[in-house]
Amino acid sequence: MKNSLIIIFLFAANMIFAQTNPVSGTVSENGEGLMGVSILEKGTTNGTVSDIDGNFKIELTKSPSVLVFSMIGMLAQEKTVSAGDNINIVLSEDAAQLDEVIVTGYTSQKKADLTGAVGVVDVSEMMSAAENNPMKALQGRVAGMEISADGNPSGAATIRIRGIGTLNNNDPLYIIDGVPTKGGMHELNSNDIESIQVLKDASAASIYGSRAANGVILITTKRGKEGAVKINFDSYLTATRYTTHLDVMNAKEYGRAMWQANVNSGFDPNSNNIGYNFEWNYDANGNPALNNVMLPKYLDAAKTMYSSNTDWFDEVSRTGFMQSYNVSASKGTDKGSS
Repeated sequence: MKNSLIIIFLFAANMIFAQTNPVSGTVSENGEGLMGVSILEKGTTNGTVSDIDGNFKIELTKSPSVLVFSMIGMLAQEKTVSAGDNINIVLSEDAAQLDEVIVTGYTSQKKADLTGAVGVVDVSEMMSAAENNPMKALQGRVAGMEISADGNPSGAATIRIRGIGTLNNNDPLYIIDGVPTKGGMHELNSNDIESIQVLKDASAASIYGSRAANGVILITTKRGKEGAVKINFDSYLTATRYTTHLDVMNAKEYGRAMWQANVNSGFDPNSNNIGYNFEWNYDANGNPALNNVMLPKYLDAAKTMYSSNTDWFDEVSRTGFMQSYNVSASKGTDKGSS
């Protein structure tokens, strides 16, 4: 009993003298509270988020400490706080992306000033795909642009930016280093591309005329820069295979299935164009019974094709390998580049 009282006394004393480090405040932008702002105590996993009015409350693990305020589209901010502080944090919009320069035909504009529908492709991300056709590598990277291919590794891709129109040609206009072409760009080396921009709305027609009715794809290739000769080398090896394997029947199993299908349909199983011969009869209960399945040695009259248990799925499928090796040298001066 005495030991129990001592433990209770120590526990109560610990609760009395335990210190808390609460910090509260508000996160706002232009006087309006921001909801969903992440507040994290730097160097720890201790954090919280602001409510619908931008208010928050967090219990620090130590005092003083540094709180990091972050939100998508806003500049992150750090604040040194102590226990009991009530702070007001004002976040600013991250305008870095709005300063991005977009090339639209004969002009260059900041993204913040652009009114047309333009898709900008991250070329470095596109290059992460093991694809020798740069247009196929754009699949899913530009909103509203549909890309389809016939499955041929070296084939061209069909691109639709503004859907299918009533005119015969629905392909977009390609502008490669300022030169218009309708030939496509599947012949271009992906490693030679510096930037890709897609003009998707009708405003492109004011620059390129009726040829831009189906959209415009602007491609800028890499150029040499001043300084020493720069040599680049990159390579990749990709393996492709089926994720599932079809378990096919052998010749005898296929023959049994064909015999059963013919018997069920009321046909003579031996009247088939493959060459199967079946020994079968009806048992004492009147049910068909298969005794033997026979195949001729040759399947054709010229005796050139043997009967066999060929697994055609294995024969026509195998692990495929794609390899790519690229070497380039570039140099630029004040008089030109190469």
